[in-house]
Parts: sequence; structure tokens; C-alpha cells
Amino acid sequence: MKDSDHTSEPYPHEATKSEPLKLKPEMGAEVMDKLSDGPHSGPVIDQPSNADRQKEATLAAAGGGGGKGADTVPFHKRIGPDGFADALKKGVRAVRRNLMFVMILTLGTNILILAIPIYLFQISDRVLTSRSVDTLVMLTIVIVGAILVQTILDSLRRFILMRSAVEVAARLGAPILSAAAHASLQGNGKEYQTLSDLQQVRGFLVSGTLISFLDVPFAPLFLSVIFLVHPHLGMIVVSSSLLLLVIAIVNQKMTAKPFAEANMAQSRANMHLDSMARNSQIINAMAMVPEAVRIWGKDTAGSLTAQVRAQDRNIIFASISRGARLLTQIGMLGWGANLALQGEITGGMVIAASIIAGRALAPIEGSIEGWNSFLLSRAAYGRINDLMRRSRVRFERLVLPDPQGRLDVERLLYVPGGTKQVILNGLSFHLDPGETLAVIGNSGAGKTTLGKMLVGSILPTSGSVRLDLMDIRNWDPRQLGESIGYVPQDVQLFPGTIKDNIARMRDDATDADIHRAAVLADVNDMIAALPHGYETMVAADGSPLSGGQKQRVALARAFFGKTRLLVLDEPNSNLDAAGDLALARAIQHAKDNKITVVVITQKPSLLKVVDKIMMVADGNVALFGYRDPVLQKLAERSASANATPQEISS
Repeated sequence: MKDSDHTSEPYPHEATKSEPLKLKPEMGAEVMDKLSDGPHSGPVIDQPSNADRQKEATLAAAGGGGGKGADTVPFHKRIGPDGFADALKKGVRAVRRNLMFVMILTLGTNILILAIPIYLFQISDRVLTSRSVDTLVMLTIVIVGAILVQTILDSLRRFILMRSAVEVAARLGAPILSAAAHASLQGNGKEYQTLSDLQQVRGFLVSGTLISFLDVPFAPLFLSVIFLVHPHLGMIVVSSSLLLLVIAIVNQKMTAKPFAEANMAQSRANMHLDSMARNSQIINAMAMVPEAVRIWGKDTAGSLTAQVRAQDRNIIFASISRGARLLTQIGMLGWGANLALQGEITGGMVIAASIIAGRALAPIEGSIEGWNSFLLSRAAYGRINDLMRRSRVRFERLVLPDPQGRLDVERLLYVPGGTKQVILNGLSFHLDPGETLAVIGNSGAGKTTLGKMLVGSILPTSGSVRLDLMDIRNWDPRQLGESIGYVPQDVQLFPGTIKDNIARMRDDATDADIHRAAVLADVNDMIAALPHGYETMVAADGSPLSGGQKQRVALARAFFGKTRLLVLDEPNSNLDAAGDLALARAIQHAKDNKITVVVITQKPSLLKVVDKIMMVADGNVALFGYRDPVLQKLAERSASANATPQEISS
């Protein structure tokens, strides 16, 4: 047969593991006929239908059939739906509700701020002319009371804004992190930077720029008061306000592009910085520090250049607006004095109108100066909104029994987004609970991609991965995660103790469960040899553990809890001979505990402890079946490839 041939696996009613199925010559045509219908792998003889399998699983979960009783399968705790867009709406609704109350307080604050110009007006036009001390005392008492109330109201609105910022972080922090984790399955990890965007929005809520924005709508109140003093003075302030509005619009147009360029360049620089942190050992060992600094410095310089260009423009327009405001007040005083000389208004009115005009224009000037902060916060909220709305909603799942470990992979096709390269092409196979499978093949054959799909780290373009006949996308994520153990190629441990890492950072983990996982992974003796045992602190880079020790701790983490499916991707890449033996014993422990194991390996030492072997080539199943027939087939291919032409012709 050709490379695409399959070493078929038997079903229980046809053969046992001790008696591997032998293909007869007359069966070849039938197998090839079935293969010609499309990509297929695994057993091809008298396969039970999915409906039959579902019926059997249902009977088993319900307590068995045929009059035979069975123990009740434990059910997992039901978890409610998780809607990220709804969480965002609730957070925005809470902020809006608080802002409505803040606007009421702002109204009171802006009305009471008129107390000072009114006080000056009354002193100039009434107290100084009447020379009445009683009037001065009463005015002072009233104005002091108004200022105290205004101070209290201003403090209250700042308190509310501060607590609104905290509420935003509390409400949206966990949903954003969860949405980023889900979105990263189809992304490149940049989604986690959205947490920094949340901090940007939180900072804007307590900034002076937002206070200025809240005060701007009440500028017409001050304009109305100035018009009551004299229409000419009112027209001066209106003209100045329109001028400041034009300055603000031009400022936004002139600074939007450079600020965006600065943010993009800074984002790239931060990505390089994260990469340097992850690869610090490589950078130092291979003397790549100058190159790494150059790459980071290039993007940082681009960010600073664009930021300076934008800030220069912003400062220029802010200076123009400040100058316009000061010139407005000078014009108010000069023209007001002229009106006073003509007897149309008094000197006190001129001073009061000048102060009110300054108060009306100050929020506009503050908004222009803080425009950059507003743009950054608006962009940050846009990214948060985009992440929360495009992340898929996790609906409430049906209560399911804890899985037993049956694995069905059906016609998996995977084409990475934005490319046309087929990584997996119609791959299918089946494992019963407790069976162990070794996946072998050349580099780039799709083995690691298959492992990630088995645990749900990436989603297939088409096809399905079923655990106990249920597509893993239809399991509750928490229940599925507790039932799966995974050791990736690039093992990462979390900062904390070895005990915490084995327990998957869970607070409710018991010492007995942690010790059981370590024993199943055959790592207890290694941990016991460490100076602090299970309490050994592990850094973010895994130190002080070696690469092999990190892999073995990760294996114990995979065994923790109610694991029924274990996926190991090159678990012995950093292990020595003793580690290989320990890993083999761990796989045997998994078999003894009816844990289904899929191990991706390039080392032949692990092939001795597995039940089945699957060879993957170019995203397809080249061979699949029980260990001995597959090894025999591989040996025949190797012998045929090494034979000389004379030997083949003979």
C-alpha cells in the first residue's frame, strides 16, 4: 500500500489488543474504496455509527441498559452564560448613571461659582457707596457659605468620578481578561494589552480633562449672565468662544494623525520589549543586546518623534487659546470701561463680567490642553468595545456527566486565518477511555497543531473534536479544563510555589490532590530532593528549575484534578534517561487510571508504552493502528527505502 495507507484498528467485537488485526489481501480493495470517498483514518471495518455511539453513551450515563444497574455518573456544577458585550453594557450603564449625578453636582458648582463675581459687584457698587459695615458682613457670610457649599459639591463630584473609575476596573477587569483569553485563540496575544486600555480609561475618568469637559456645557449659563450685564460684552465673549471652538477643531485635525502614529509605534516598541523579556537568556548568550536595543529604539524613536510633533501642535493651539482668553478679558475690561464712562453700566459690573467671562472660557481652554488625553482614552475605549463585542458569547451549557475519556476526532481541517496553507487535512481517529496514542511524524507535519486542537487551544476550520461524543466547543469551558491535562512544547510555569503550579493556582486545592498528581506524574521523588520541596518558589522564567524539571512539574499539573484526557507535546524533549523512565511510568499510571493519553513525540523510547501509533504526514494520517502492526509497517518501509536496486529487482 502507499504512504496514505492505514493500519486498521479493531473494535472490541472483532479483536483484542493482545490479538492485533491482520489485514487480508481481499480486504485491501474494500479499504481503498472507503478511503477514496474522502480523507479518513482509523478503523474502517464495521464502524458503529455516531447515533449508536450516542445511544450507548446515553445508556451508560443513565445507569446502563439491558437490566444491568450502574453507578450514577457524577454531574458537573452548572455555570451561567457569559456575555462579554453585556458586561460592557453594564459597566457603561453604571458610568453613565454616575455621570448623570455628577452633572447635577456640576450644575450646582457652576451656579455657586457666580458667588465671587456677585460679591465683587456688590462691594463695588453697594458697600463702597453706602459705606455700610452691616451690608458687608452679611454679604461676606452669604458668600462664604456659598463657597463652602461649592467646595463640597466639587469634592463630591470628584469622589464620585474616582469611585466610578474603580467601579469600571472592578466590573470590566475580569470580563476583559476573559475576553482577551478567548480572543487570543484566533489572535496573536495582543488582546491582553486591552487591560492597559482599561487603565487608560480609568485614568481619564479621574483627570482634570474630564472635569473641563463636564464644565463646558454650562458655559452658556455664564454667557447669559454676561448678556444680562450688557449685550456688547456678551457678544465679545460669544465671538471668543467661537474662536476657541475653531481652535479646538483645528487642533483635533492637526494632532489626530501624529498621535495615532505615536501610539502605534509605542505599541510595537512594547511588543519588542516583551519579546526581550521572554528571550533574555538568548539575547545575552548570543550577544544580541545591541540588535535588540536597536530594534526597540527604532520604534521608540518613531513614537517619540510623532509624539513631539503632535505635542508641539497641541501646545501651539493651547497657547493660542490661552492668549485668546486673556485678550477677551482685556477687551471686556476696556470696552466695559467705555460703557461705564457712558453711564450704561457700573464699574462693579465690568469687573464681575470679566471674571465670569474667564470662568466661561476656562473649561474650553482646559479641554484643548487635555485633548490628547481624550483621544488616547477614546481609542482605548474603542479597542475595549471592539474586543468585548467580537468575542464570542459563552452561553449556559447543558449539565453533562464528567467525561470518561472517549476521544473522537472527525475530519479535522485547519487553515490559519489570512493564509491558504492547509495544516491539517481531514484528519480522523478514535480512542477509547484509557487508551494511549503516540503521534509521530516529521517537523511541520501538523502534530503540534493537532495537540492544540485536542485541548481547544485553537479551533478547527472545519471538523470536530469530541470528548465522550460531545464536541469540546459544547462543553462548559471550566468543566472541560478540569478534565483535560496539557503539557505544551514550550512549558511555562507561573510565579509561585511548585505546589501552586501543580494545583493550577487554585485556592481550593487540597494537599492530597496535589500529592496524588505528583505521584501519578512520577515527580514526587524529584520534588522531595529540592531544598524546600513543594514550597520551592518558581520565578516567571521557571528558575531555579531546569528545563527537564519544569517539564515534569508541568506533567504533574496536567495530572491534577479529574483529568480524563492527557495531551503531551514533546514531553521528553528536555528529559534525561531517568526522566524518560519516569515519564514512561507516568503514562502507565495514566493507563491504570483509565486516562486517555495522546503523546506527541520524536523519541522511540515512548513508543514502547503506548497502545496505538499514528503517523502524520503533511496534515494527513499516513499510518494509524495498534503499536506492533504500525512498527512492523514502518520497519518494512525503512527496509524498502534502504534496499539497493539489485535487491528490489530480485
